[in-house]
Amino acid sequence: MDRTESLLTAPTGGPSATGPATTPVPESAPTAAEPPGRDPRWARPALVGLLVATGLLYLWGLGASGWGNAFYSAAAQAGSESWQAFFYGSSDAANSITVDKTPASLWLMALSVRVFGLSSWSILVPQALLGVASVAVLYATVRRWYGPTAGLLAGAVLALTPVATLMYRFNNPDALLVFLLLAAAYATVRAVETASTRWLALAGVLVGLGFLTKMLQAFLVIPVFAAVYLLAAPTGLGRRIRQLLLAGLAVLVSAGWWVAVVELVPASARPYIGGSQHNSILELTLGYNGLGRITGDEVGSVGGGGRPGGGGGGPFSGQTGLLRMFDTEVGGQISWLLPAALVLLVAGLWLAGRAARTDRRRAGLLLWGGWLLVTGLIFSFMSGIFHAYYTVALAPAVGALVGIGVTQLWRARTAPTRSAAGYTPATTPAGHVPAGNRWRGYAATLVLAGALAVTVWWSWRLLGRSPDWQPWLRPAVLATGLTAAVLLALLDLPVIKGFVPARAPHDDANSSVTSGRAGRWWTRGVVTGVAALGMAAGVAGPAAYAAQTAATPHTGSIPSAGPDVVGGFGPGGRGGFPGGRMPGGGEFPGGAFPGFPGGGNGRFPGFPGGQNGAFPGFPDGGQAPGTPGGPNGGTGPNGGIGPNGGAGQDGGRGQRGGGMGGLLDAREPSAEMTALLTADAEDYTWVAATIGSNNASGYQLATGEPVMPIGGFNGSDPSPTLAEFQRYVADGRIHWFLGGGGFRANGGSSASTEIAAWVAENFTATTVDGVTVYDLSSGKQG
Repeated sequence: MDRTESLLTAPTGGPSATGPATTPVPESAPTAAEPPGRDPRWARPALVGLLVATGLLYLWGLGASGWGNAFYSAAAQAGSESWQAFFYGSSDAANSITVDKTPASLWLMALSVRVFGLSSWSILVPQALLGVASVAVLYATVRRWYGPTAGLLAGAVLALTPVATLMYRFNNPDALLVFLLLAAAYATVRAVETASTRWLALAGVLVGLGFLTKMLQAFLVIPVFAAVYLLAAPTGLGRRIRQLLLAGLAVLVSAGWWVAVVELVPASARPYIGGSQHNSILELTLGYNGLGRITGDEVGSVGGGGRPGGGGGGPFSGQTGLLRMFDTEVGGQISWLLPAALVLLVAGLWLAGRAARTDRRRAGLLLWGGWLLVTGLIFSFMSGIFHAYYTVALAPAVGALVGIGVTQLWRARTAPTRSAAGYTPATTPAGHVPAGNRWRGYAATLVLAGALAVTVWWSWRLLGRSPDWQPWLRPAVLATGLTAAVLLALLDLPVIKGFVPARAPHDDANSSVTSGRAGRWWTRGVVTGVAALGMAAGVAGPAAYAAQTAATPHTGSIPSAGPDVVGGFGPGGRGGFPGGRMPGGGEFPGGAFPGFPGGGNGRFPGFPGGQNGAFPGFPDGGQAPGTPGGPNGGTGPNGGIGPNGGAGQDGGRGQRGGGMGGLLDAREPSAEMTALLTADAEDYTWVAATIGSNNASGYQLATGEPVMPIGGFNGSDPSPTLAEFQRYVADGRIHWFLGGGGFRANGGSSASTEIAAWVAENFTATTVDGVTVYDLSSGKQG
């Protein structure tokens, strides 16, 4: 067999129009060396190589990121200490409040910490292993219907997508979510093959577990999976509907059991549900983490997406609209191969033509295309909180469409007399390929060349957003890719490559000549080399970004892949800003946060007292009680926000202080502060309390002791209320109150403000390690 052609040749056998095949179809015409139903000999070593390379990319130097997102790391630490905290996903082992997500991703990390002890590796390695597993599952899913070459291309694209490299080296819930959705896609593919109820029910269970990982985002694929099964499963319509209803029940049970338990347990017997204003998991599901993400009506959040033309939104979400996936913040994360994926989706559906209802290759395109379009459009137009790293959910679909589209079109150019559903010989009596079929094959070549040209042009644009980073790469990618595209189009011209008589696929089992193969042997090798060069140019940009991402530590709540981007938030140092700073040297233009009307001079307009650099939610619109610093709510040296909203000394944030007063990042307490907090820790339920979960998490991870995060992530949840906090102090359950922390936005509770004011009025402040602390033990009664 001619290996240079078979490497990019999709399976030659198609599914029957009357029933599904029972074994995977080989990727090239079978020979004695490659019996039907087996992959080529190179497929398994290639897969092993891909997985090993992916593991190295995701694991190398992983410990440099420390705790990653300390918000989730602290909850994992708490879950390793308390089974109650484990079950509910509590931020602290004393179970004051949960994180603002369902807890499945925390379960994985907490179990790892229980087994291996608390460290950055025990927190982050499970995410990297999920990345390797995701690549393997994507390969297995695509390979079943399109062969190993398509599967390998899909897996490689996923592995090298910058945002995937970021999130599989980070401990947000997205890594587990994407793995579960990929596993559900695999189960759906298996269900479609034989109209299997068990596989379809398993798909429902996996989507339900996705809900327990990141709530309603997991449900975005349900309409797509259901529609594909309803269209392509080889059984009657009535049975398909009944099976889908059963799968829906599986989703409900696997997702709903935990919700039911939380709702049925009395509030006094469980932690407060973080992210809700009324201690309700249903409110969190449907509001803050549900429809609120679509509409922007998220009480207690820090603002959602900006609307086209200005107005509304918040500082981290970008502008809503059809091109959001390509903008400055998001483009470098996911969009490198997105134009090619869309082009190849359309081309693949064109090749499928009027195939039978049960045609698998069309069903696969609809599955991955639907995943990409539904999820991508919702991300593009959601007005609530949106972060660029959410787009990791698009990476599997982009990879699958690229792998499928490239192999399908390559097959069409080398075998123009075959349809997507199988062989349809259309030769003249003399055995010559008709001119119309020759040009149909050449049309496939032009689509491939066009997709390559668009990809390298877009890579050139994306690389131009980081002009000082590897400046040689930008022209190299463009020149190499465009050259390969032009050569591919020229070398495949029918008048240049010539044709030999067409053959049916099994006329001669020992022949390596297939329908429409080039008559000039040297052309085959040259075209294959050009195609390989073009593919290398097409992935060079995202691969370089992925390598840079792997080499850069990422911490905080809003990480970002790749180098600094002009006009963007950069690679997500602490708090998601490069080096912890906002673009342009520590502040937004005019000192304002974009998306807040009238937010000039460092203000947070629209909030009581939020002016002249002040963080709202604190007494007089100023800083947290006792936070050291200059006038007008600014902090002092090493302290983050300077006077009037400008950058403080040391580049806009403290050496140990959290970004934005601890809203987006964890503090790193000194040995002196750690010793203070751990002294007599066994005498208290919480060694300290502070506003905001990120602010608390740094202290908790350093001491290993529970620290109460007042108000949850944003400091806007009514947990605890002032009366509850006063009771805890009177009972001697809290030792210290620590200054600094999150701020209140979009309404929400004022409890954290009231607590901060009460502490400042009734206790004496001292300063330790640049942080103001209050000893609450003097408030103990009885």
